Amino acid sequence: MGRILVVNIIRFIVLVLLQVALFKNIGYYNVAAAFPYILIVFLLPIGIPNLFLFILAFLTGLTIDAFYDSVGLHAASCVALVLYRIFFHKVTLEVEMKESFNTPALGAMGTKWFLSYVFFGTLIHHLTLFLLETFSFSNFFYTLASIILSSIFTVCIILLMSLLVYKRKSRISNI
Repeated sequence: MGRILVVNIIRFIVLVLLQVALFKNIGYYNVAAAFPYILIVFLLPIGIPNLFLFILAFLTGLTIDAFYDSVGLHAASCVALVLYRIFFHKVTLEVEMKESFNTPALGAMGTKWFLSYVFFGTLIHHLTLFLLETFSFSNFFYTLASIILSSIFTVCIILLMSLLVYKRKSRISNI
């Protein structure tokens, strides 16, 4: 349990620093921006109680809000991401897996599961973030383009990061 805590603290620090120092300045004509810090929420252990999950996501979003000078946009988006995460885990995981403290990483869960988990979660996060940011439907197609392009950009970066630390699933054979 202590190892899981240390790994998640290091992951939090590294991803927040990458978001603030590198990805805040990378964008495509103010239409597509990457927010790979949401990987913090995606990779939290499965068996965490929901209240603790909401608190961690809110604090993660508030940390990013402090650097982006946004007033709770990232915090609200991270809380929406946690709602999606709870629903997705409830629908796709078995009971034994829900009670474990495994990290839902690419190597542990499989490519198809992880890709759908990250893609739809990123879409929910970006939909909440950009709709709260504009808070109007006057530039609907511009906002929709920002949501789609930023989601694709973020998912690509998250997949690259996941492939960098990819560990194969250990299979125990009954020979």
